[in-house]
Amino acid sequence: MARPAQPDDVYRLAVPFEPALSPDGETVAFTVRRSSPGKDGYRHAIWMGPANGSADARQVTLGARTDRSPRFSPDGRTLAFISDRRVAVEEEPDRPKDAKDRHDVAQVHLLPLGGGEARRLTDLPRGVDAFEWSPDGSKLAILTSSLGATIKEDRKRRNRPEDPKPGAAPLSDFRYIDHLGYQFNGAGFVDDQEAHLWVVDVATGEARELVAKPGGEAAPAWSPDGTRIAFAANRDTNPDLTFRSGVFVVDVASGAITTVVAGKDAVFGTPTWTRDGRHLVVFGDRFPRAAYRTSLWVFAADGSEAGRGGGRDLLADSDLMPWAGMNSDIAIGAEGGCVVTGDGKRVLFTAPIEGSYELWSVALAGGTPVRLTNDRHYLAGWTAVPAGGKAGKGHKDVVAVVRSAPTEMPEIITFKVDEEGASHKVHRITHLNDALAAEIAWVMPVERRWQSDGREIQGWLYPAGEGTRPMVLQIHGGPHTLYGWAPILEWQILAGAGISVLASNPRGSEGYGEAFNRANLCDWGDGPMADVLAGVDAAIADGLADPDRLGVTGGSYGGYLTNWIVGSTDRFKAAFTARSVVDMRLLFLTGDISSAEWCRQEFGRLPWEDADYFYAISPISRATNIRTPLLIQHAEEDLRCTIGQAEMLFTVLRSQRRPVRFMRVPSESHELTRSGTPFRRAENLVAVHDWFTHFLVKGETKLPPKPRNRAGR
Repeated sequence: MARPAQPDDVYRLAVPFEPALSPDGETVAFTVRRSSPGKDGYRHAIWMGPANGSADARQVTLGARTDRSPRFSPDGRTLAFISDRRVAVEEEPDRPKDAKDRHDVAQVHLLPLGGGEARRLTDLPRGVDAFEWSPDGSKLAILTSSLGATIKEDRKRRNRPEDPKPGAAPLSDFRYIDHLGYQFNGAGFVDDQEAHLWVVDVATGEARELVAKPGGEAAPAWSPDGTRIAFAANRDTNPDLTFRSGVFVVDVASGAITTVVAGKDAVFGTPTWTRDGRHLVVFGDRFPRAAYRTSLWVFAADGSEAGRGGGRDLLADSDLMPWAGMNSDIAIGAEGGCVVTGDGKRVLFTAPIEGSYELWSVALAGGTPVRLTNDRHYLAGWTAVPAGGKAGKGHKDVVAVVRSAPTEMPEIITFKVDEEGASHKVHRITHLNDALAAEIAWVMPVERRWQSDGREIQGWLYPAGEGTRPMVLQIHGGPHTLYGWAPILEWQILAGAGISVLASNPRGSEGYGEAFNRANLCDWGDGPMADVLAGVDAAIADGLADPDRLGVTGGSYGGYLTNWIVGSTDRFKAAFTARSVVDMRLLFLTGDISSAEWCRQEFGRLPWEDADYFYAISPISRATNIRTPLLIQHAEEDLRCTIGQAEMLFTVLRSQRRPVRFMRVPSESHELTRSGTPFRRAENLVAVHDWFTHFLVKGETKLPPKPRNRAGR
């Protein structure tokens, strides 16, 4: 008999991502993430299987810790991937065995598909972040933070002395910071990790630096003839102060760089070559639209359209937004990418519509985008190649994608699309989660829509059963992301415990056009609060929610709005605020988004220009009004919304003797609920379940006893 979802189901999840197709489209490789045996980390391995689903996919790499980013060689005979296995499989007596003490563990490895062990190709002192094969298979374009090809050269470029001899004083561990952007959530200090573009010879492993300028380089893409590499970069004079990005092309032989689009007033990136090598398709837009609309643009690769106003917007008449961020605590999201079809006439891309993430195509010559898939699902990472490796008129393209849905966990599927844009038979490539899925009594959400201030708001109700039920309002982060038809384990656990869940996309959410996405500018509080509370009122009016047993929760911006709501009304019987924002001044002055750029875009002013305004829009200004029992969750290594946010709120509420508890989580970042260590993710799910069960199901009014060690059960 099926059972409700449980927190420790986290340990059994096998999540595929990073699909890659062989050049002929007949084989698909991908990465699978599983919990480590000790449940204190993850293991990543490369899997591979036939793209037509004729046989089961199988694991092809060791996965001792992290094997990732599979890429087939152009001849299809070799699979390259990044792995940190060297500390486990190589004899290196002169190097530390603990990967935490080394920078060089993540290197490119080559696995011959005809048989044999994988061999390490690169030996860069700072490892490899990303790579791409050249069209002839003789070279790799590499992104690495290495400043030299050897440890000695790298140390010299960094002006770092040799390690001290025994008995000598340690090297200084002081950090001298000259720029913002020196830290990043989940990674820590990144001031010495700026990635640059290198080229590696596949036959010899010889590496040479190709482009290394302030601001770094990203997203390398080889031209079809293999003579040039396109890349994205911020070439502003002060790249730490502006969120800008342009696209450039470097000649591999000479190192000469051509500006395709400078990015002085724009954010353009992730270049993809057209099949004739004459143009680049890039994601992005120009300011002031760039922060609230991502489109597909075409630029001449020779730089002839680099001037102001150059390029063509392929989605000029569309509200579609590639790169919109879908929320899920199960599926692994991927940055948007695009693929030029085999006939060279169209571009494939993904974008959300009405809460569903779908595959689309648009003609390179311009026109109306064509929706290629139509379901209630989330298509995350994906790729495509011409079927049979034959590009040209009349040929189909094979697509491999990670698909999930509210009651379906992520799996790899493949299908074909033709020049008319019709999708064909779908092949299920993986069955990684079938056994777990069969055990769980999944709750299917019911779509809800309501009006708020003249806008239609889309939402989803996960009913805990028939009739009137306790209900928790869930609020997404961002604020410019979205909820949709994606799997979220937390909601399944609450619904299985007898507590319905209501989620929605208030103003400021992505996926509903630029105007809707901008509708919360200078209004993070009252307007979005009206949108989500209108959904609660509608559920109560329809007899689906008990007005006396309501809870509210959210993370990041969702935590901001949770704090704002309980500081504005006492209608909720319990609240759980996660990695939240309490003080807007602190948000924009600390952590990895501390800068003027985004703050001015959102609010038209800066904290040091108008301190009173930023205090007024901060939940801390309403904290003394909070009487709702509140559990404050915050990770101590959160560099997005720093731990001081939670400390401020707890100090105010405890000083007022309000019902509050502070749940400090060690050794985790802002991504605790999505990619935190498995046992802490599970324990967080226990806390959410127990907090709302205590107040909404049991009807208690006082704080529960402090939890004992539940170990995620």
